[in-house]
Amino acid sequence: MRRHRAGTVLAVAAGVGTAAVLRAAHRTGRLLGGSARWERTNHRGDPVSLTEGVALAGGAGLPLLLLDPPAGCAVLLAGVAGAVDDLGGRTDVKGLRGHLGALAEGELTTGALKVLTLGVAGLGAVLWSDRTRCGDGAGVGRRGVRVDSLAGAAVVAGSANLANLLDLRPGRALKVALAAAVPLLGGRAAAATTLGAGLLVLPEDLRGRTMLGDTGANALGAGIGVAAVQALPARGRWVLLAGITTLTLVSERISFTRVIDSTPVLREIDRWGRW
Repeated sequence: MRRHRAGTVLAVAAGVGTAAVLRAAHRTGRLLGGSARWERTNHRGDPVSLTEGVALAGGAGLPLLLLDPPAGCAVLLAGVAGAVDDLGGRTDVKGLRGHLGALAEGELTTGALKVLTLGVAGLGAVLWSDRTRCGDGAGVGRRGVRVDSLAGAAVVAGSANLANLLDLRPGRALKVALAAAVPLLGGRAAAATTLGAGLLVLPEDLRGRTMLGDTGANALGAGIGVAAVQALPARGRWVLLAGITTLTLVSERISFTRVIDSTPVLREIDRWGRW
């Protein structure tokens, strides 16, 4: 138990430290073309930077390359896919429906490419995790492992997409993800590094000075998704996938922001900590 706690603390610290170094390097123009390329306008029309999203993706993913390599690859691939969308994505195609519609017409948008990348990254991380569990006698039959692994991969991809859907107001996606990370910490490095990196970028996000962008939000959701899949039994994966799918489909028709603003409790939680 003490060893698990020490490992968790070190993983959280690694997430904080790595994110801090990357943020400093990015802000000084020494990383990914400098901060100017990552400037955007938020919902209020104010200029913001996506620098914190880059810091979160690297802070959560890079330490995992040592602590849990498949999870690290999944988080970093999610961040890279998000960065491609941030820097070169079409602004006139929105939502899962829009990107899949474009794909049906023969156009591979950066959003559709991101969905495919998230699925592949999630599947790799989940298959590795499931192979380890089966080796320990914790798995089920081969057919069951394959099906459950596909469900787990969908959870990772869906979590990354859901975090992006929540990243519409300061601190919203981070609050949800960090709250989800806490019960997943026990021995799961993905939850710990994501928590650490998320805590570092949270203050600037709440102030409305930065946004996660697709880069940060996708990495954030992928980290939590991997940790959740590692923690859950087969049935739990399917239940979580059903919930994520429902929320994603609902978001195509109903604004999360409108629902939150019309619900007093959710509105207060959503606005907590903003400057």
